[in-house]
Amino acid sequence: MSEVTLDVPVDVSETARNLVEPFLRMDRMPHIWCPGCGIGTTVNCFARALLNSKVDLDKVAVVSGIGCAGRVAGYVRLDSFHTTHGRAIPFATGLKLANPELHVVVYSGDGDLFAIGGNHFIHAARRNLDIKIICLNNMIYAMTGGQTAPTTPLGAITSTAPTGVSEPAFNLVSLAEAAGAVYVARWTTYHVTQLSRAMEEVLHKKGFCFIEVLSPCPTLYQGRNRMGDGLETMKYYKAASKIRHGAATAECTLSKTGEIIVGKLVDRDRAS
Repeated sequence: MSEVTLDVPVDVSETARNLVEPFLRMDRMPHIWCPGCGIGTTVNCFARALLNSKVDLDKVAVVSGIGCAGRVAGYVRLDSFHTTHGRAIPFATGLKLANPELHVVVYSGDGDLFAIGGNHFIHAARRNLDIKIICLNNMIYAMTGGQTAPTTPLGAITSTAPTGVSEPAFNLVSLAEAAGAVYVARWTTYHVTQLSRAMEEVLHKKGFCFIEVLSPCPTLYQGRNRMGDGLETMKYYKAASKIRHGAATAECTLSKTGEIIVGKLVDRDRAS
């Protein structure tokens, strides 16, 4: 586990060369993400949300586990913690309990949060802990070689299912609602404006908030399943996505190439 502290103030002035650059540790560039990966797009959205939300950046803590999306914690120029595999939520729980004034954001992937970390997700949602979960769902274990993840759709090809996955995938938004999350949304990396707005909303929402972001993995998931590169995936997201705010989360299952229901699905209040 490595801790990264905010030792240099973030310059968010209009003179910054790029919106996201003041939020990044430029000495750690270039990043490890593959061409066409959607994680960088979500970081841009997160930077915009931080700007628009007007939150005190000294009170924002980003926590991640292990995986491609987990590297976000190492690249952002905020107080951040790159923790062990599957344990981002317990670490975030400790931060929030120790300092309730913090905006604690868990930024990690579908494998880290819902395989080894699945039990932690369920109970943090049940307790309605005041933390924000941003899950980058690329439907596969990307960093470790393309194995089947809890979110891999039926029939998809992975390194551990060369003839196609036979087990049903988790419906993450339905799981989050059933476990007790007070805010649940799903967007894709095509929906940058909506995603940024959702990130801004959860920074001001009290309780356990969950945003699922469908993100391409051209190297492994799209590549193995002959779905094209990152651009082709964006075209698919645009064509297949149907915005249905308030849709029943049980009806928001995902398939390999079918319709994608996106939107703000749950927004409620309960005691934390």
